Amino acid sequence: MMRRLLFIWLLTIAGVASATEGVRPFVLGSMTQIQEEHAGKPFVLFLWSLTCTYCPTELKMLGEFKQQHPDLNLVLIAADTPDDEPEIVSHLADYGLNKVERWVFAEDMPERLRFEIDRRWYGEVPRTYFYDQSHQREAKTGLVGQEYVKSWLARVGMDASSASK
Repeated sequence: MMRRLLFIWLLTIAGVASATEGVRPFVLGSMTQIQEEHAGKPFVLFLWSLTCTYCPTELKMLGEFKQQHPDLNLVLIAADTPDDEPEIVSHLADYGLNKVERWVFAEDMPERLRFEIDRRWYGEVPRTYFYDQSHQREAKTGLVGQEYVKSWLARVGMDASSASK
């Protein structure tokens, strides 16, 4: 009986931990890890910050697309610090993005992390990368807009007709 209670308690704890999983630290090597975890699958990588004026507009749009396309692989990287995690989590929850893959810069020199992501990126946000199945990517700085995202979804086979399959 005691083992059974312990087992149930452990399952409960594991369920709570996964439901409230925090933000992963983005360090040197994390970009390779992200690409390996999404091997052979299209995904959107969105770089943002709590201090970014335009990021809420894009987060709202991405939250809506994620709701319409639950299979959309969405990776969010906050160019903030691990100390900002509670605010990051709360902010993303406001846009329905609390169950997507979330990262935060966790190195003393963010320049090295930006260089790892894209040698031609100087830190401006919002910055969005659209990766197709073969991980060819398109980079967009600033507001992307719904039409572009719809077009990309169609190109990678995730348009509205494939979402209902």
